[in-house]
Amino acid sequence: MLATSALVGEGEGTGVVEKGPGRERHSLPTLARGGGGAQGIATVTAVDVTERFAALMSRPGGVAPLDEAALLIAAHARPGLDVEAEQFRLDDLAAGVAAPTLDALRTHLFCELGYTGNSIDYYDPRNSYLDQVVERRIGIPITLCVLMLEIGRRIGVPLAGVSMPGHFLVRDKVDPEVFVDPFARGATLDCGAVEAQFRASQQPGATFDPAFLEPVPVAVVVARMLANLDVIAAARADRTMLEWVVRLRVCMPGASASLHRRLSAVLAARGSFDDAADVLERLGDPQAGGGPGDLTSARRLRARLN
Repeated sequence: MLATSALVGEGEGTGVVEKGPGRERHSLPTLARGGGGAQGIATVTAVDVTERFAALMSRPGGVAPLDEAALLIAAHARPGLDVEAEQFRLDDLAAGVAAPTLDALRTHLFCELGYTGNSIDYYDPRNSYLDQVVERRIGIPITLCVLMLEIGRRIGVPLAGVSMPGHFLVRDKVDPEVFVDPFARGATLDCGAVEAQFRASQQPGATFDPAFLEPVPVAVVVARMLANLDVIAAARADRTMLEWVVRLRVCMPGASASLHRRLSAVLAARGSFDDAADVLERLGDPQAGGGPGDLTSARRLRARLN
């Protein structure tokens, strides 16, 4: 299984008219949009999508809206994806929930609409793209949980994401003893069942830490989503996908020097020696966590251009 995790964001509905390119929509008073305001829901183009993602994840206090971050990842796989339109789709899903309760949310997503885990083709990249999960009604734990958390946020159901090793779950903030497994069509579990699930998926003797059930910040969610896609791209030998995935990983706050070196290696493997050298030269600044060896490697890469 791929490592997965997620966390719900915060927001409040406004009930105002929302306009986007070629559309005009009235949001429901009970719904909360993606949390980015008018500047946060503009249509994405292939030109600005990476910069927009980097700016979003660099917001002070880690207040990036989870739905927008997940959709910006998907926009790299589908250039020109209309993030605003996809957020409207999430609004529409939320509007279909009969009541602002956990039971009504579970009923709508997993019984009426049939969202479930893709256990047949788990490593299909589409399972990791929120727009495709919404469309196909199938995904891996992290994206199904992001979907549930974001719909819950819109209708005022207080939920939290927890990052148990090997399997992501949703936790009820009203009754913290209740967990939901969206991958299993919204099945509910108590603490004992969660621990049993952990032991069934880990090596014998693995230690269960109650901290596994604590909420994680949005940045951790996004980093886990990208780490999953990194594994998938490498396994598929998809160099184009691998490049944009690693670029996004490097955009994350606190990205390690090893990730920067990996991006340089990915670029060099595609013959982009100049860009690869640029990455290492920036890393060569002691404040960036690199060292003299990175500058030496950068010079070697530039020599290959001659």
